[in-house]
Amino acid sequence: MNRVIMMGRIVNDPELKTTPSGVSVCRFRIAVDRNFQKKGEERKSDFFNVTAWRGTAEFITRFFGKGRMILIEGELQTSQYTDKNGNPATWYDIIVDNAYFTGEKANAGNGGYGGYAPANGPGYGEPPPERSSYSYSEPPSAAPAQSAPAPDFSAADKDDYPF
Repeated sequence: MNRVIMMGRIVNDPELKTTPSGVSVCRFRIAVDRNFQKKGEERKSDFFNVTAWRGTAEFITRFFGKGRMILIEGELQTSQYTDKNGNPATWYDIIVDNAYFTGEKANAGNGGYGGYAPANGPGYGEPPPERSSYSYSEPPSAAPAQSAPAPDFSAADKDDYPF
C-alpha cells in the first residue's frame, strides 16, 4: 500500500496551471519538521515536492499560500531522470488525494503567515466549518447532523457516573 500523510508549511505559493487537455494542476514544496531534535541544535526539516490535480489543485491554490500549514494525504511516486551533469537521479513527488486545513489561526499578527482569511468556503457560500481539518473531497453537508441529546447526569450519585 502506497499511502503518505504529511503536515508541513508550504515553501512556495502553489501556482495553478492547466494542461493542454484542460486539466488543472499545481506544484509546490512543503517543509516538514522532524520530531527529534538533538540538544543544542536547531530543529531540522525535510522538504517534499507535491503535485495536486483537478479540483484538489484548485482548492489548494484558492485557500493556501506560502507559509501556510497544510496536511496532505496521497501517494509517493518516483521518477528516474538524468541531471545536468549526466548522472542518473531520482525525483520523489507526493501526488495529493486530499488536502486539509490544520486548525492554524488566520490572523495578521502571525509572522506573515496568517494574513489569509478566505471570504467564503470552497464554493458553498459560507466560511469553512470550525473544525481541525477540512477535506476537499468531503465537503460539509448542507445541514448539521442531528445527534441524540446528552444524558443528564446532574442528579446521579457520583458513584453512578459512567466514567
